[in-house]
Amino acid sequence: MRTIKVEELTRDSFSPFGVFYDMLHPAGVALTGELHSFYPDRLSEAWSYRVGFSPITVKRPEKMVITQVEHHFTTPEMILPLDDDMILHVSPATSEYPDLDETKAFLVPKGTLVKIATAIWHLAPLPANNDSLTAMIILPETTYARDCPVIDLKEEDVFAIER
Repeated sequence: MRTIKVEELTRDSFSPFGVFYDMLHPAGVALTGELHSFYPDRLSEAWSYRVGFSPITVKRPEKMVITQVEHHFTTPEMILPLDDDMILHVSPATSEYPDLDETKAFLVPKGTLVKIATAIWHLAPLPANNDSLTAMIILPETTYARDCPVIDLKEEDVFAIER
Protein backbone atom coordinates (compact mmCIF):
# COMPACT_ATOMS: atom_id res chain seq x y z
CA MET A 1 0.00 0.00 0.00
CA ARG A 2 1.27 3.44 -0.92
CA THR A 3 1.99 5.82 1.97
CA ILE A 4 1.60 9.58 1.76
CA LYS A 5 3.47 11.71 4.32
CA VAL A 6 1.68 14.72 5.77
CA GLU A 7 3.31 17.96 4.65
CA GLU A 8 3.38 21.42 6.14
CA LEU A 9 0.79 23.67 4.54
CA THR A 10 2.58 26.37 2.53
CA ARG A 11 1.41 28.66 -0.26
CA ASP A 12 3.72 26.99 -2.78
CA SER A 13 2.92 23.40 -1.84
CA PHE A 14 -0.85 23.92 -1.74
CA SER A 15 -1.21 26.26 -4.75
CA PRO A 16 -1.98 23.47 -7.28
CA PHE A 17 -4.97 22.51 -5.13
CA GLY A 18 -6.32 25.83 -3.83
CA VAL A 19 -5.65 28.63 -1.37
CA PHE A 20 -5.91 29.18 2.39
CA TYR A 21 -5.84 31.86 5.07
CA ASP A 22 -5.17 31.67 8.82
CA MET A 23 -8.31 33.25 10.27
CA LEU A 24 -7.02 33.05 13.86
CA HIS A 25 -3.86 35.04 13.10
CA PRO A 26 -4.83 37.64 10.49
CA ALA A 27 -2.15 39.81 8.96
CA GLY A 28 -1.88 42.77 6.65
CA VAL A 29 -3.75 46.03 6.44
CA ALA A 30 -6.83 46.15 8.65
CA LEU A 31 -9.70 48.56 9.09
CA THR A 32 -9.48 49.47 12.74
CA GLY A 33 -11.59 51.12 15.36
CA GLU A 34 -11.39 51.58 19.09
CA LEU A 35 -12.25 47.93 19.78
CA HIS A 36 -11.71 46.09 16.52
CA SER A 37 -9.43 45.25 13.65
CA PHE A 38 -11.26 44.07 10.53
CA TYR A 39 -9.31 42.21 7.85
CA PRO A 40 -11.57 42.30 4.78
CA ASP A 41 -11.73 39.86 1.91
CA ARG A 42 -8.86 37.58 2.87
CA LEU A 43 -10.47 34.70 0.97
CA SER A 44 -13.40 35.08 -1.40
CA GLU A 45 -15.59 33.12 -3.77
CA ALA A 46 -18.48 34.06 -6.07
CA TRP A 47 -21.30 31.51 -6.10
CA SER A 48 -24.51 31.96 -8.06
CA TYR A 49 -26.37 29.71 -5.60
CA ARG A 50 -27.29 30.05 -1.97
CA VAL A 51 -24.39 28.98 0.21
CA GLY A 52 -24.63 26.34 2.91
CA PHE A 53 -22.53 26.34 6.07
CA SER A 54 -22.49 22.73 7.23
CA PRO A 55 -20.66 21.32 10.25
CA ILE A 56 -18.95 17.97 9.85
CA THR A 57 -17.65 15.75 12.63
CA VAL A 58 -15.01 13.16 11.83
CA LYS A 59 -13.70 10.45 14.16
CA ARG A 60 -9.98 9.74 14.22
CA PRO A 61 -9.43 6.35 12.56
CA GLU A 62 -6.98 3.88 14.02
CA LYS A 63 -5.10 4.04 10.71
CA MET A 64 -5.57 6.75 8.11
CA VAL A 65 -6.31 4.52 5.13
CA ILE A 66 -8.04 6.24 2.22
CA THR A 67 -10.36 4.04 0.17
CA GLN A 68 -12.65 6.69 -1.37
CA VAL A 69 -12.40 10.19 -2.85
CA GLU A 70 -14.82 12.81 -4.14
CA HIS A 71 -14.75 16.02 -6.12
CA HIS A 72 -17.09 18.76 -7.35
CA PHE A 73 -17.14 19.68 -11.05
CA THR A 74 -18.91 23.02 -10.58
CA THR A 75 -17.56 24.58 -7.41
CA PRO A 76 -14.66 24.90 -5.04
CA GLU A 77 -15.15 23.70 -1.45
CA MET A 78 -14.12 25.58 1.67
CA ILE A 79 -13.25 23.85 4.95
CA LEU A 80 -12.52 25.50 8.30
CA PRO A 81 -11.23 23.23 11.10
CA LEU A 82 -12.78 24.46 14.35
CA ASP A 83 -11.50 22.37 17.26
CA ASP A 84 -8.36 20.60 16.04
CA ASP A 85 -5.77 20.77 13.29
CA MET A 86 -6.90 18.71 10.32
CA ILE A 87 -5.22 16.46 7.81
CA LEU A 88 -6.49 17.03 4.29
CA HIS A 89 -5.56 14.87 1.30
CA VAL A 90 -5.91 16.21 -2.24
CA SER A 91 -5.24 14.99 -5.77
CA PRO A 92 -5.18 17.05 -8.98
CA ALA A 93 -8.34 17.62 -10.99
CA THR A 94 -9.19 14.88 -13.48
CA SER A 95 -12.49 13.88 -15.00
CA GLU A 96 -13.02 10.26 -14.01
CA TYR A 97 -10.28 8.89 -11.77
CA PRO A 98 -7.68 10.69 -9.64
CA ASP A 99 -3.98 10.88 -10.47
CA LEU A 100 -2.79 9.34 -7.21
CA ASP A 101 0.89 9.78 -8.10
CA GLU A 102 0.33 13.49 -7.41
CA THR A 103 -1.69 13.05 -4.19
CA LYS A 104 -0.57 15.09 -1.20
CA ALA A 105 -1.68 15.34 2.43
CA PHE A 106 -1.42 18.58 4.39
CA LEU A 107 -1.55 19.51 8.03
CA VAL A 108 -4.01 22.41 8.23
CA PRO A 109 -3.86 24.36 11.50
CA LYS A 110 -7.08 24.91 13.43
CA GLY A 111 -8.73 28.14 12.30
CA THR A 112 -7.20 28.07 8.81
CA LEU A 113 -9.82 28.39 6.08
CA VAL A 114 -8.91 26.24 3.07
CA LYS A 115 -10.47 26.69 -0.35
CA ILE A 116 -10.07 23.53 -2.43
CA ALA A 117 -10.20 24.40 -6.12
CA THR A 118 -12.95 23.08 -8.39
CA ALA A 119 -12.58 19.40 -9.39
CA ILE A 120 -9.73 18.67 -6.94
CA TRP A 121 -10.13 15.15 -5.50
CA HIS A 122 -10.42 14.95 -1.69
CA LEU A 123 -12.62 13.49 1.02
CA ALA A 124 -13.49 14.40 4.58
CA PRO A 125 -10.75 16.06 6.64
CA LEU A 126 -9.21 13.94 9.38
CA PRO A 127 -8.41 14.95 12.97
CA ALA A 128 -4.69 15.53 13.48
CA ASN A 129 -4.49 15.34 17.27
CA ASN A 130 -7.87 14.75 18.90
CA ASP A 131 -10.23 11.77 18.89
CA SER A 132 -12.57 13.75 16.63
CA LEU A 133 -12.62 16.88 14.51
CA THR A 134 -15.41 19.39 14.01
CA ALA A 135 -15.04 21.49 10.88
CA MET A 136 -17.23 23.84 8.85
CA ILE A 137 -17.86 22.87 5.22
CA ILE A 138 -18.86 25.78 2.98
CA LEU A 139 -20.44 24.88 -0.36
CA PRO A 140 -23.38 25.98 -2.48
CA GLU A 141 -26.51 24.40 -1.04
CA THR A 142 -27.17 20.78 -2.05
CA THR A 143 -23.78 20.33 -3.74
CA TYR A 144 -23.54 17.00 -1.88
CA ALA A 145 -26.71 15.85 -3.70
CA ARG A 146 -26.04 17.11 -7.25
CA ASP A 147 -22.28 17.52 -7.76
CA CYS A 148 -20.38 15.15 -5.51
CA PRO A 149 -19.29 11.94 -7.19
CA VAL A 150 -17.68 9.67 -4.60
CA ILE A 151 -15.60 6.85 -6.01
CA ASP A 152 -14.07 3.78 -4.45
CA LEU A 153 -10.36 3.55 -5.16
CA LYS A 154 -9.09 0.45 -6.89
CA GLU A 155 -7.57 -1.94 -4.35
CA GLU A 156 -4.08 -1.24 -5.66
CA ASP A 157 -4.64 2.53 -5.30
CA VAL A 158 -5.77 2.59 -1.67
CA PHE A 159 -3.25 4.64 0.33
CA ALA A 160 -2.32 5.38 3.92
CA ILE A 161 -1.51 8.77 5.39
CA GLU A 162 1.32 9.02 7.94
CA ARG A 163 2.54 11.95 9.98
